[in-house]
Amino acid sequence: MKAQVLLPKVFNFPFTYNSKIKGKIGNLVEVPFGSKKEIGVIWKNNYEEPKNIKIKDISKKTEYSIDKKLVDFIEWFSSYNMVPIGLVLKMVIGNTDKFIRIKDDSIILKKTEKKNFDLNEEQFAALKFLEKTKNKFDVSVLQGTTGSGKTLVYFERIKKIIKKNNQALVLLPEIFLTNDFKSRFEDFFGFEPAIWHSKISPKQKRLIWKGIINNKIKILVGARSALLLPFKKLGIIVVDEEHDASYKQDEGVIYNARDMAISRANFERIPVNLVTSVPSIETYNNIKNKKYRHIKIFKRFDDYPLPKSKIINLNLNKIKNKYIANETVDLVKKYLEKGDQVLFFINRRGYAPYLICKKCGFKHICPNCSLYLTFHKIRNKAICHHCSFEKKIEIKCKLEKNCEFVMYGMGVEKIFDEIREIFPHKKVNIFSSDYLKTKNETKNLFKKINDNEIDILIGTQMISKGFNFPKLNCIVVVDADFSGRGYDLRTTEKNIQLYHQLSGRAGRFSSESLIVYQTLNPQDLTLNELIKDKSEELLENELLLRKKNKLPPFKRLIAIIISSKDRSLSLQGAREIKIRLNDINNIEVLGPVDSPLLKIKKNFRSRLLIKFDNQIFMQKKITKVLNGLKISQKIKLTVDVDPINFA
Repeated sequence: MKAQVLLPKVFNFPFTYNSKIKGKIGNLVEVPFGSKKEIGVIWKNNYEEPKNIKIKDISKKTEYSIDKKLVDFIEWFSSYNMVPIGLVLKMVIGNTDKFIRIKDDSIILKKTEKKNFDLNEEQFAALKFLEKTKNKFDVSVLQGTTGSGKTLVYFERIKKIIKKNNQALVLLPEIFLTNDFKSRFEDFFGFEPAIWHSKISPKQKRLIWKGIINNKIKILVGARSALLLPFKKLGIIVVDEEHDASYKQDEGVIYNARDMAISRANFERIPVNLVTSVPSIETYNNIKNKKYRHIKIFKRFDDYPLPKSKIINLNLNKIKNKYIANETVDLVKKYLEKGDQVLFFINRRGYAPYLICKKCGFKHICPNCSLYLTFHKIRNKAICHHCSFEKKIEIKCKLEKNCEFVMYGMGVEKIFDEIREIFPHKKVNIFSSDYLKTKNETKNLFKKINDNEIDILIGTQMISKGFNFPKLNCIVVVDADFSGRGYDLRTTEKNIQLYHQLSGRAGRFSSESLIVYQTLNPQDLTLNELIKDKSEELLENELLLRKKNKLPPFKRLIAIIISSKDRSLSLQGAREIKIRLNDINNIEVLGPVDSPLLKIKKNFRSRLLIKFDNQIFMQKKITKVLNGLKISQKIKLTVDVDPINFA
């Protein structure tokens, strides 16, 4: 008897083997492949068998298997995202051959002290609404003001689902969120969660993978990649902060984890809950069209109101070479005098994004990418945020002396220095990924914040995501810029979500809280609607604009990035690909154009954009054309289905 076996490698088809074992679709088996033994999965028999090739035998069957529903999902995922099916399987079983042979003990999740939580009326009504669907596929959106206790609602739902011996998956957009989330989880459930993300150790991955496939782990909290784990009895998927752009994987296998979570729930025939304070534009559109069920909760803990808002016009207040207006300083002082914490928000890492010599005009630009280097004071180096190239900033001027660099623009480190000058006796800390490299650093910072050992925080975007700081009652947005950079069609949507999330970090336990927006454009429509808490109207306007311009969610987009060490080769390759794609009916091919980020990691990048009706599944036709191309080995193709920007 012959069997098809899919291997977790860059192949778009399974391999044929002789099978003397009694295996079925989904069984993990060991097979000879080249000179090695590999672990693969018995696949469907709808592929052509090779001719005139000696067929090898399956070596043995392992004790593990994946569900037929997951097999179907893998095939669909591969087809939709236009990636080799073997690479999708690799995300499901990982380097299984490395650990199937190792006998580990089961993962032991430490027990913790459980606390009692009572839902208020609004939360209880939301729980009942979510539970109406029972055990079938359903997309429900739980929308709530930041601080209204959305987490508690879905925790209650999960508790009932795992009591029936089912499993639950909670997706979070950032691994940094897991530390704060972990303590809330332990307080509610009385045990620590299994946490899955790219930074956990190989041993921990091994233990979690086995716990998931054997249904020993009931709740998994994870980043994007957790979605493809081989759950044995998945009962619910929760996508927290569903609007967050971090759910888009933009390297390797490119996919949107939120959208794929909805699809996996469909294949598993289980409910999926999307949780948000301001929904993504796609989710908002699906709510409007009654495709998703929707419930809102408004009350914050103990009815504390959202912060008041204040716009400060930097054109009137800005002092030369300073970024914090005098009016802002006066407002902040009042909160510090009361013993409250203050957050200065600036969404730029490092000290300064531009270094230019005032004598010869030399600019620090990355040699690998078409980007300025950002100066990081902590490292005393200029660093590229795309390829991580770094260099010291001493350089000989054309005038034979060392360059005298002026550092234009601002990052968290520059604001940190300015704040320490203004408030020399206050304890100031930076909250940024550059300063929180390890679990201990993050843990220590959280402890200091919660113990009120920090007066002022300077934070980047990661601080807006789900953290709970009891004494934080004043937030200053150092530069409320809503303009975007021209190549991100989601600029307005992201700003609405970011600043709504940010305002929710303040005043969680106070009726006197404030968010200050410093801006050079105080008349900006988005900003003024935002401070009136009219995010729904902003989303409505954004939808009208998208419809008028025939953009998602009214059309589907697929970006094709053609990259090469030679700029003319990438453009020429793009032109040839466009000619072939134009043979497909019912699609529009735009471009080629140079990418706004023209060069990344020494490769020049050209782009094509395919646009078509979002009711049509065009990926198979496009994949067939791309697979039939004879492309120079000097060119690399990257396909991005549903791109979120055009960088």
